[in-house]
Amino acid sequence: MPACSPAELEARLRLHFIAELGPKRFARLIAAFGDAASALSAPASAWRALGLPASCGEQRRDASVRLHAEQAMAWLEADGNHLLMWDSPDYPALLAELPDAPPLLYVSGDLSLLERPQLAMVGSRRASHVGLDNAHAFARCLAAGGFVVTSGLALGIDGAAHAGALDAGGGTVAVLGTGLRQLYPRRHQALARRIVEQGGALVSELPLDCAPQAANFPRRNRIISGLSLGVLVVEASPSSGSLITARLAAEQGREVYAIPGSIHHPGARGCHELIRQGATLVENVEHILEGLRGWQVTAQAAPQATGAAPAKHPLLDLLVASPLTSEALAGLSGRPLPALLAELTELEIDGLVSCEEGRWSCRR
Repeated sequence: MPACSPAELEARLRLHFIAELGPKRFARLIAAFGDAASALSAPASAWRALGLPASCGEQRRDASVRLHAEQAMAWLEADGNHLLMWDSPDYPALLAELPDAPPLLYVSGDLSLLERPQLAMVGSRRASHVGLDNAHAFARCLAAGGFVVTSGLALGIDGAAHAGALDAGGGTVAVLGTGLRQLYPRRHQALARRIVEQGGALVSELPLDCAPQAANFPRRNRIISGLSLGVLVVEASPSSGSLITARLAAEQGREVYAIPGSIHHPGARGCHELIRQGATLVENVEHILEGLRGWQVTAQAAPQATGAAPAKHPLLDLLVASPLTSEALAGLSGRPLPALLAELTELEIDGLVSCEEGRWSCRR
């Protein structure tokens, strides 16, 4: 919960529900009046003096604005529901760096995930089977290594990434382009429930009952990239919204990664375009980890999701996405190299792993 009075919290919710009052105008009001309660009670002329449309000042008196605030306050009383404001100590530090950082974030689930190292994964809604398999495998490996996998709950690559992270018993964050009480797409309602139940989180800057609107999905992409250390584009056409996320990531100073594909596959052309523009070409998870060495966390540090089936051996989960060298596997797993080599030898004898050209791979 934000460190402020209930009255101030309700006032910020009322401001947040006013149409045309985006993040920058919201910040302008708080800076001018000191707090949301004072901004709400200020005369309309003071709002106009700040360059705000007259409609903004008029809407603050609407009954719907007050009702929204009351409903949000009631929603916060349920376990696992949170509201973060940009001056809250729990507000994600990376996201706070953005000039248009959301003034409010609705969160359902584990709040602590937002401060852990995150890697965003995005891609086509109409992904190929290969693309879906890649998304699931990369997410599984990254989550097993302790990274939180962040995506947008969309069909295709997003859904496969969330599922891969959950299957590894790791953390995943879904950033919605709707309110948290208007889950979209409906086909992913079960996935959204699973994310929360297994220790993940749903996030949105939009009012709780905000229905799907086309303009809101590109806006939420800045949150996906803003929360993350980098963005991996798994499969995308040149017109894909995933390229918007990649562009925003580059503008925010984040790493951009892309998986190449066949020159004959339309879904690979967006990734090839990103690579030509300077994105890191990714063939295995180690290519991502090379740029994130300082943020690497061990698999043992990743929380185990409730109800997740235990892996037969943690090293197998790290190798399932792509082959890794002994040194890379030692860094990712947190094991001393001699102990790691002894474990790999036992797994090799059992026929579970193999080593070719200095890289270990999973054989199951």
